[in-house]
Amino acid sequence: MTHRYLKNVVSLELDKDKCTGCGKCTEVCPHNVFIIENGLAEIIDRDRCMECGACANNCPFEAVTVEPGVGCAAAIIKGWLTGSEPSCDCSGGDSSSCC
Repeated sequence: MTHRYLKNVVSLELDKDKCTGCGKCTEVCPHNVFIIENGLAEIIDRDRCMECGACANNCPFEAVTVEPGVGCAAAIIKGWLTGSEPSCDCSGGDSSSCC
């Protein structure tokens, strides 16, 4: 089963100019967002990312960036806790409800 969160909202970025293909991101990502292809990391499905930050914290070359806790995972957890639908929409003007 492939876990996906909210579509097209994740803050995950990969700078291929900094990537050396060490594979740390593939080792630590709990949702298999990355693969090594042609000697470099590739993001195979951004929507699988739960923004935990493991990839960015373990990349020795700072090729991966993500803002942990600001997107999908935070929205889903907040939805579970409040019994509401997950949403990363901060357009309502109430920044306290924004993930």
